[in-house]
Amino acid sequence: MRLGLRLLFAFFLINGIAAFFILRVFTAEIKPSVREVMEDMMVDTANILAELASEEVASGRMSLASLRSLDSTFARSVKRYATRPVDASIWGLSKQSLDYRIYVVDATGHVIFDSEGRAEGMDYSRWRDVALTLQGKYGARASRDVADDDSSGVMYVAAPILVGNKIIGALTVAKPTRTVQRFIERAERKILKGGVLLLALSALVGIAITLWIVWHVRRLRDYALSVQAPTNTSSATPPVPEVPGELGDLARAMDNMRERLEGRDYIEGYVRALTHELKSPVAAIRGAGELLQDDLPPEDRAQFASQVVEQSERLQRLIDRLLELSKLEQRHHADSAAPVSLRSCAERAVSQCNARAGQRGVQLVLQGEGANGPWEADLVTLAIGNLIDNAIDFSPEGSTVRIELQGANVTVSDQGPGVPEFALPRLGERFFTTARPDGARSGSGLGLAIVRRVLDLHGGDWHLSNLHPGFSIRLQFGS
Repeated sequence: MRLGLRLLFAFFLINGIAAFFILRVFTAEIKPSVREVMEDMMVDTANILAELASEEVASGRMSLASLRSLDSTFARSVKRYATRPVDASIWGLSKQSLDYRIYVVDATGHVIFDSEGRAEGMDYSRWRDVALTLQGKYGARASRDVADDDSSGVMYVAAPILVGNKIIGALTVAKPTRTVQRFIERAERKILKGGVLLLALSALVGIAITLWIVWHVRRLRDYALSVQAPTNTSSATPPVPEVPGELGDLARAMDNMRERLEGRDYIEGYVRALTHELKSPVAAIRGAGELLQDDLPPEDRAQFASQVVEQSERLQRLIDRLLELSKLEQRHHADSAAPVSLRSCAERAVSQCNARAGQRGVQLVLQGEGANGPWEADLVTLAIGNLIDNAIDFSPEGSTVRIELQGANVTVSDQGPGVPEFALPRLGERFFTTARPDGARSGSGLGLAIVRRVLDLHGGDWHLSNLHPGFSIRLQFGS
């Protein structure tokens, strides 16, 4: 399972369990909370009515002897209350009936008044509300009118009728629980809707956080997959991804590890390649030196001495270019303080190569003006110079090397044998080279590697083509 799916599944599992228990607690507390509030109001109501009825119970106007006579003002008022019309809107819910049932018992527990007229004369002394109240305790009960129907429940709350400190009866207020069921159901619906909305919002937040984490983790993964020690001068090191927190620390640690690995591979690669390149000139110098220790004719001695000098110069060029390439590969961008003229860079490069071209019998021709651009003059001159040197190496005696400038482009073409098609993609690799026209080995291949690296630092590119005969390299510097 992918990391994103695991994180999302874990989030939904935790969030779902938490939401389930929270909603369950809220919905489970609604009904008892509403009934507790209702009971509190009924306690106040019962005590007020008990105080209003106390005088008539004490005087005997409300007693077993006066049942159904309605001599009691209190009894008539309660009867009128039961028939009052009412049309109230309570927070959007309509109330069109008065639901209190009120009954009064004497000191023996017999009903002496019932607002519904169905229990007068009956003995209620065993009912919990009446029994506890007559004992001076808080009396309340909840009963069902229909034994198997929970919706037929009725709550009863009683208050003592007092004369002085003596309990002479009790008044009970009864209210069906179904009258508040609508409020309970509405509250439950609101809580459930709010819970679903909260769950949806938290799900969106969870998805966003998961995507955010997975995106940064994937950036780190892609960075780790793309990072490798450079195998040629054209390779570019990917930037360290900007990620926050511990992931940022991990990215920086990975970058440090990459630098250490690249440094080790870089050194190992250079040592192997340099060792290979040094073997041939060192062997030639050693062989010529050993022969020079013997008595030789002047002509042979001059030939071997010339070979020592030639191979020493080859070693010097190899070391110089290797140092130049090494410095370039440690840089990340070119420096440019002001616009640079491409023509002036090309002229400097041509003047540096003129002597060597004359020795090889090759003519250098510079054409065009070129543009000005935000380039580093020394690096542009170095690249053009190495390109001209490479063209001189492959040009036959008496031929011409042309340097043409156009805008930000520099094209160097020779009249040599060209480059085999299979070798074109590898030009620019360190120590990769092809044979010279005379069949000799052409050199180290570091010249084109330097050109390739200078182009990378300037955001440029090159285009290679065979001219039949000849070969052309067009440099395009970035602007």
